[in-house]
Amino acid sequence: MPRFAVLPRLALLILALFLALGQPVLAQPEQEAPDLAAWNKLADQAEQILESGSANDVRLQTIRDEVVKWRERLKAAQGVNATRIATLKDQIAALGPAPAEGQTEPEEIAARRKELGEQLATLQAPGLQAVEAYGRADGIVAQIDQTLRARQTFALIRKTPTPLNPANWGPAVAEAGQVASHIYAEARGRWDSTAGASGFSERLPVFAGLLLVALLLLSRGRRWVDSLPSRLSARASERSRAALVFGVSLGQIAIPLVGLILFASALMFSGLFAEWGLPLVMSLAGAGVSFFSGLWLARRLFPAPDTAVEPPLPMGEERRAKARFRATLLAASLALHQLFARSVLPLSGFHSQNDSDTVPQRLSEASAGVWHFLLVLFGAFCLLRLCNVLRGLRQPEPADTPDYRIRVVSFLAMMGRLVAVIAPLLVAAGYVTAGNALLWSAIMTLALVGLLIILQDFIADLYALAKGGDRSARDALMPVLIGFALILLSLPVFALIWGARASDLAEAWTKAQQGFSLGGVRLSPMALLTFLIVFAIGYFLTNFVQGAFRSSILPKTRLDAGGQNAVTSMIGYVGVALAAVFAVTSAGIDLTSLAFVAGALSVGIGFGMQQVVSNFVSGIILLVERPIAVGDWIEVGGQQGIVRKMAVRATQIQTFDRTQVIVPNSNLITQPVTNWTRGSLAGRIIVPITVGVTADSRQVAALLREIAEDQPTVLVNPAPAVLLRSITPTGQNFELRAVLSDINGGSSIVSEINHQILERFAAAGIVLPGSARGAQDIYLHQAEAEAPAALSLADAQDEKDRPGRSS
Repeated sequence: MPRFAVLPRLALLILALFLALGQPVLAQPEQEAPDLAAWNKLADQAEQILESGSANDVRLQTIRDEVVKWRERLKAAQGVNATRIATLKDQIAALGPAPAEGQTEPEEIAARRKELGEQLATLQAPGLQAVEAYGRADGIVAQIDQTLRARQTFALIRKTPTPLNPANWGPAVAEAGQVASHIYAEARGRWDSTAGASGFSERLPVFAGLLLVALLLLSRGRRWVDSLPSRLSARASERSRAALVFGVSLGQIAIPLVGLILFASALMFSGLFAEWGLPLVMSLAGAGVSFFSGLWLARRLFPAPDTAVEPPLPMGEERRAKARFRATLLAASLALHQLFARSVLPLSGFHSQNDSDTVPQRLSEASAGVWHFLLVLFGAFCLLRLCNVLRGLRQPEPADTPDYRIRVVSFLAMMGRLVAVIAPLLVAAGYVTAGNALLWSAIMTLALVGLLIILQDFIADLYALAKGGDRSARDALMPVLIGFALILLSLPVFALIWGARASDLAEAWTKAQQGFSLGGVRLSPMALLTFLIVFAIGYFLTNFVQGAFRSSILPKTRLDAGGQNAVTSMIGYVGVALAAVFAVTSAGIDLTSLAFVAGALSVGIGFGMQQVVSNFVSGIILLVERPIAVGDWIEVGGQQGIVRKMAVRATQIQTFDRTQVIVPNSNLITQPVTNWTRGSLAGRIIVPITVGVTADSRQVAALLREIAEDQPTVLVNPAPAVLLRSITPTGQNFELRAVLSDINGGSSIVSEINHQILERFAAAGIVLPGSARGAQDIYLHQAEAEAPAALSLADAQDEKDRPGRSS
């Protein structure tokens, strides 16, 4: 299918979507009233649990999820019987206003009004009950969230035995040994059992296959994936190399992670692990994600010189090598924390305390503090060493403005150094949970910022690829806007890193959907999004229609360039106005309450923008009446030139000196305007010439007439005229007047006439007194003007020395 054949179909599709968004939402099926008895039972149970405070975090979260589901059903039930209620209200309104106190109405109407009122009350009852129940559900959810936040805050500030106390070191080692012995005893006991041994022999082929593939992916697969980007970049084209290398490099995370998951699956499939060993085996996946993702980030942010990755940060090779090694150690420390925090060690920071993910008996708080202290020391040391490298970033020379990316990384490096000092001190003082939350959240924040940097570069590479491989397109506005949107989308992830729960984010989104009041107008994210989408579609359609008129329809009419510009401009203004109206209507934004504010603002804006409005109205008048058009030679306010562009606010004129003059449209309406070329390009030139007193005046006039008639653009009708204007003691003053078919070439014609005057007068022996007359004037319709031939580069010097009238 040809390329342009798709455009009409695309336009129709967008138009249909535009009109569909502009219409009210299609009627939904009537909602059924929820089982309020079941809801009240759940609500009573939830309130009793909250009052007793006996439920753990997992139980509270489960109750919260159930209440949230009921809240959504209750919200939907608020519109039950909405169609019938609207009909009844219309029926009651049709009966007219109710009689005032002391007045009566016909019995039939009163009875009908009473009957309709009773029906309306009956139909509104389920919706009102749903509103009341929704408020109760919302309160329960808020109370559960408050309880969970209070518990989280208490856990952060709760002080436990210090790990610096030597009395805790021995029990810490002993308890860790007990966990290890339990895991070994569990595996050995399941192996020694007859069922375990026979079952393992049956599962041996699958176990061996999973283990073999896992070891192969972990050992050889990683090495193969590491070398793949370099090999592909050598074969790829220059413009697609960066994007291709990024896509292939994701295998550095996926393949080792798949190998690790297969390894964990093999251990679980063996049947040797149960309640003691399975929590650690299941934690391998989370630890693997942390380690291999961190390893990939280290190689992308601080690439080796033999890779095809362009460094996103300005660092030398030696500093990149140090940063890459230290980032890898930091990823290993985070992986160790992920491996033991959920399964063995309490007081692990923001991790949820889910007993199903832990061993039957975790370490005591005193022993856990000792092991946490060692992990925090290792992680803080790695973080400090990495931040020491990052804080030395410098903007490469030359640079007009400092790179915002460098400033952000340098700031994070400075904050990371503080965290690396504060976190171990907190753990040493006994605030183990707070220290863990601070350190590991800071590390994950640094990793997320690094991921955003890499994704921004990838987006820039994709945009450059879409632009045909132009590397300068990386610095265009579109990649910056997409990167900014990516940062906004990452804000919930930052919130999760620093302790927010997914339910907190969902609750925040629910509250945001309810909108906020601004000047009496209710705005919500969905309303704003609908407004932007509908307006964007309308704006696109306007540009599409403008382009169709400009390129296909208007050129086939008799309108000149100015008229065509007037039509396309009016289409643009009307289209944008309609798009705004459709967008406001589709978003359901009620602007009635802003009417008085808008009225007051309009008065102030009217006084402050009188000139702008005047220019706008004048521009519309010029576009409709078209006294001037693009390409005309005009004079206004002492400025002469060719009209190059006509807009609604101002008109652009190019003078004969090649300068651009912006003339407000109100000047073209209120001031006299001379249009030299409107309707006809014909114009008259006047060449004054003086000869000696003794010269034959009839001979001079005949020669001048012949010279004028020899010019190709001089009109025969009216014929050139030669006038003897005056006689002085120094000579006879003549004027040669001729009408040209195109006054734009008047300067060249005057120059050629002067040359021929000198040649023909010299041959005829006619003497010119004194020096040659230095300047001649060109007149158009008996007015003095300049010839626009100066617009061409060839006549630029002529125009500088343009002849003028002399006495």
